[in-house]
Amino acid sequence: MTQGSSRRAEWAPMVLIVALFFLWGVANNLNDVLIPHLKKAFFLTDLRSGLVQSAFYLGYFFLALPAGLLMRRYGYKAAVIVGLVLFGIGALLFWPAAELRRYEFFLSALFVIASGLAFLETSANPLITVLGDPAKAEQRLNLAQAFNPLGSITAVVVGRQFILSGVEPTKAQFAAMSPEQLSAFQATEAQSTQLPYLIIAAVVLIWAVLVAITRFPPQASRPTAEDQHQEHVDRPILGLFARPRFLFGVAAQFFYVGAQVGVWSYMIRYAQDQVPGMGEKTAAAYLSWSLVGFMAGRFTGTALMSRVDPSRLMALFAVVNVGLTLVAVTVGGHLGLLALASTSFFMSIMFPTIFASSLKGLGPLTKTGSSFLVMSIIGGAVLTALMGGISDASAIRFAILVPCACFAVVGLFGMTAPRRDVSARDAVLVGGH
Repeated sequence: MTQGSSRRAEWAPMVLIVALFFLWGVANNLNDVLIPHLKKAFFLTDLRSGLVQSAFYLGYFFLALPAGLLMRRYGYKAAVIVGLVLFGIGALLFWPAAELRRYEFFLSALFVIASGLAFLETSANPLITVLGDPAKAEQRLNLAQAFNPLGSITAVVVGRQFILSGVEPTKAQFAAMSPEQLSAFQATEAQSTQLPYLIIAAVVLIWAVLVAITRFPPQASRPTAEDQHQEHVDRPILGLFARPRFLFGVAAQFFYVGAQVGVWSYMIRYAQDQVPGMGEKTAAAYLSWSLVGFMAGRFTGTALMSRVDPSRLMALFAVVNVGLTLVAVTVGGHLGLLALASTSFFMSIMFPTIFASSLKGLGPLTKTGSSFLVMSIIGGAVLTALMGGISDASAIRFAILVPCACFAVVGLFGMTAPRRDVSARDAVLVGGH
């Protein structure tokens, strides 16, 4: 093998896996555009439109443990391929869902997509660490993480341009439409999702083929000796329930993901409610800039962690977000929108810091504990639906009290952490949300 061929063989797996962080960033944040879009297309309440996230995060909940089991039995590469195939199938299902104009079919498609993402997120993080020099694992994972918020921003930009039509009839205009006109409007709105998701499906399935035919290092293509050994000697899962810090971490992650998903899911809705006359595309631009802030916060927070205890920094950021969400609730208007959008900067370090702190000292239960922390992402399903119910019963700004309470829980988790229970390195070695 020539030197050039050897270098390509070394870098090809890395490029394929780093791209996954971008792809699941796209999938996650397209939901934030789908919620207002499908609400308009199917005349949904806030509660029913919030079921987009409920269906999505149920996929994570039910498939996180199976993903971990498959990864341990067949290796990281197999889990990645299964995840990409499920992701692609779910994206393809948007085509018949739009043709049939059934909201329930859209929810089913999102569940399948998230099932695939559960496999990808469970396998991609540890896989990055074994692709190359162990001493440079942190650099590789930081590089991969940088592509996740880029995917999130891309999703909102694409959704704003190709899914949101900008056509927003008033209630009076809807009432004046004939049944044929209403049907045509619904068809146009539903079908605007087809092409973006068809392109996503094609890219994802091609990526699955590329992963399948690319030679990966042995440690990525088959289970490690440690995995094979632990498959038989792991202590019972009940051992995790004897660890209060871990349980608090699962709860904190549940509330954090609920806050993150809730804020992003209803930001467009909040903007249009609080700033009269604001169109859906302008509101989506605020979401885009909020995600840019999230990316900036990830890099800023990582830099600060070399000087400040990560858990204490997270607690400070959580307290700031409690204040910002209270401004969104009590002040409202354009100032409230800016406050709500600003929360993304301070959310940026929470997921990886909670993750790393919760797993500290678990030893052989670490991989099982990781699966439970991925399952806690179901907070995005439960709390987003709760926000929708509160909005329907009162007003969208009062629904922001839910993430406000969630940030308080995250702050308490950070404040009660043992000093330096998470190193700066640990806190950045978790990709994803």
